[in-house]
Amino acid sequence: MQTLTINKDRLEQKIKDLSQIGKIAGTGVCRLTLSDEDKLAVLTVKLWMEEAGLTARIDHFGNLIGRLEGENPEAPILMLGSHIDSQPYGGRFDGVIGVLGALEVVQTMKEQNILPSMPIEVVAFSDEEGCRFNKGLFGVRGILGKLEDGELERTDKNGMTRKEALINFGCDPTKLKESEYSDRSIAAFLEMHIEQGPVLEAQNTPVGIVTGISGPLWLTVELEGFAGHAGSVPMLMRKDALVGAAKIIVALNELASADSSAPTVGTVGSMNIFPDSRNIIPEKVSFTVDLRDIDINRRHTIEKQLRARIAEITEEHQLVCKISEDTNSEPRYCSERIMNVMREESEQIGLNPIELMSGPFHDSLAMSYVCEYGMIFVRCKDGISHNPKEFSSIEDISLGTELLYRTTIKMASE
Repeated sequence: MQTLTINKDRLEQKIKDLSQIGKIAGTGVCRLTLSDEDKLAVLTVKLWMEEAGLTARIDHFGNLIGRLEGENPEAPILMLGSHIDSQPYGGRFDGVIGVLGALEVVQTMKEQNILPSMPIEVVAFSDEEGCRFNKGLFGVRGILGKLEDGELERTDKNGMTRKEALINFGCDPTKLKESEYSDRSIAAFLEMHIEQGPVLEAQNTPVGIVTGISGPLWLTVELEGFAGHAGSVPMLMRKDALVGAAKIIVALNELASADSSAPTVGTVGSMNIFPDSRNIIPEKVSFTVDLRDIDINRRHTIEKQLRARIAEITEEHQLVCKISEDTNSEPRYCSERIMNVMREESEQIGLNPIELMSGPFHDSLAMSYVCEYGMIFVRCKDGISHNPKEFSSIEDISLGTELLYRTTIKMASE
């Protein structure tokens, strides 16, 4: 491996400093989108952008955008970034290394007196995670004009709407149109991210080149039965919504794991029960379904099978069921041109990255619909993510950032 061009110590210090904002459970973080913790993190990174010589702003979607002008300010933008919002029980590297790594790339370019041919923007997108309002990729979809009806009215667990949260954050939801990017104004998007899986570690490889992102399907299932006294209603006479939910969850698990050779995954990660009392039969239950696969036809087949099982179970337990679709994305493949640049630059610096698909979705998923994109994965210990134990070494992060730096220079000189 050649000597690093990027400043490893500076990058490490920024990651450490940001991890103190919203710190929980030792090394974990909780920076829910548009929260006070998220705002402090955004303002902190904004200051770092300005200290690095970028012009920085927060748009009306809550995105933080730092800009380095190029030789041709009117040319389509080369965009780099990820997100710094977190899960409620999250780690300190998820998204963060993509934003701070991108900032380190541009800061190093300025120090090396490298002037790009086009503008470069470093973006920390608002609400990639989707855990607060149950629909992610908000900021990136926002700048692309891809928001859906009713998104501002979505509420968090405390009843606050996204619109109210945006206003509290300092944004103006009546001016969202002003923050959208025009067609073809973005040339390409590069994102670095921890792998959030075990493949790189299993292969003893610090860095990977992503070939594409699996397509996520997010559903919300609502079941309604009838409440009754837990001590007096006979089992065969019950309309227990929670029993129905339990059987559906088991069915999802069985369907997703039926083919052990396939990368299909299915998860129920959030559930609400009403009236939520130990001696009342549950009357209403709502829960989320997260189904992903790199093969869209296989995912469609499993969804069809799941819906059929839901119909059978609800009929068996005399329940009323409503299924709403929150997210539905097809698998999106990375730009072959960008992957070739990454392959060439990896060889130049003595890296031998493996190539792999991404199961989790990222801001790159939305960007893939408007421009070519490329992703770099960095090894994480035991494949753990969305957990305070999430860990990537600064050595691996620095190697990923060096590859991002060299890829950016190559693309910004064309």
